Amino acid sequence: MDTTALFKLTYGLYIVGTLDGERPVGCTINTCFQVTSQNPILAISLNKNNYTLEAIRRNGRFSLSVVAQESDWSVIGSFGFHTSREVDKYADYGYTMLSGAPIVNGVFAARLVLDAINFVDNETHVVVMARLVDAVKETGTPMTYEFYHSVVKGSAPKNAPTYVAPATEAQQPAATETTKRKFRCEVCGYEVEFDGDMPDDYKCPLCNAPKSKFTEITA
Repeated sequence: MDTTALFKLTYGLYIVGTLDGERPVGCTINTCFQVTSQNPILAISLNKNNYTLEAIRRNGRFSLSVVAQESDWSVIGSFGFHTSREVDKYADYGYTMLSGAPIVNGVFAARLVLDAINFVDNETHVVVMARLVDAVKETGTPMTYEFYHSVVKGSAPKNAPTYVAPATEAQQPAATETTKRKFRCEVCGYEVEFDGDMPDDYKCPLCNAPKSKFTEITA
């Protein structure tokens, strides 16, 4: 069975926000779909280890911000490759409240607020069925998962339903002759090229990891 056929399914990118008591928490997801049209019900998928899922179970209400091509791309990594158990993911962006749920500040394509109505166990993940209670259309162009991979050049976090382990050096294609050096972020998988050494003050544009978290990709 060729599971790479699943790569042909279409996905977007979304920032989930909810309250853990009075503290805003959240995460990045790539799985959301509309189930019904009248009195709309939507579904999202969250890993069982995701702290945001625990908060949604307790709180019930959560927001969904549709990531846009015009969004600050670092928000994807900040919310996707760290845990709200340890990190204030809103610290660098700020947030506002919409109908009782936190939404991260910035440019997005749309904002939705939903109430969870059912949690469906799916082994490693839980599908949260939720009813739409508020919606705001914004100006950004929705970012597809294909755009994220091909243009932003990001990878899926390990908790994502679409996560694929990176290839080992033996599996990677041989590099062509070039003066450039390529580095990969150990936190989020972002890859970048430099003519020579990586600058000491360089930080990953997706997850803000420092130079020390990058390893050089060799042929």
